[in-house]
Parts: sequence; structure tokens; C-alpha cells
Amino acid sequence: MTWQLRLYRVKDGELDEWVQEWRELVLPLRLARGFDVRGPWLSDDGRFVWMIGHDDFAAADAAYYDSSERRAMEPDPVRHLADTKTILLEDL
Repeated sequence: MTWQLRLYRVKDGELDEWVQEWRELVLPLRLARGFDVRGPWLSDDGRFVWMIGHDDFAAADAAYYDSSERRAMEPDPVRHLADTKTILLEDL
């Protein structure tokens, strides 16, 4: 399985809105698309952190972003993010 550790710095004052939209929009669609989702957590430096995995991550991720459900997310939840970092992890 391929995993991504995702670390997001949310814009000041927008964490509650981001978490709500992530829980109501992003998370259910990721789960419906077969992703294994771990987290979320809030790091000691205030970053929103979560881990997402899939057996065929690249294809599944592309299909997620190309889906009509993801394109219909308006306004886009990503507007709350000031900075993102993704770390790719592979099972041994």
C-alpha cells in the first residue's frame, strides 16, 4: 500500500471551517473512493495532519480529483490552506 502523510498549515482563523469541510466533504468522498484514511491530528506547531493510503494510490487519487463530486466542491475547501506538505510512504 502507498501512503501519503499530509501536513497542512491552515490560514489563520480558518481551522474550524477547514475541519468542518474536511469532515463533511473531503473525508466521505475519500472513503467512498476506497482510500484508507488515518487521522486527523493537530500537530504541536498547529498543522492539520492526516494520512491517506490506497493500493493503487496514483490512479485512485487521479480519479478522486477528476470525479464530478470533487469538482462540485464549491467553494473549494483548499481555499483554507496556506501551505501543504506531502510525504510519500511505501509499505515494506
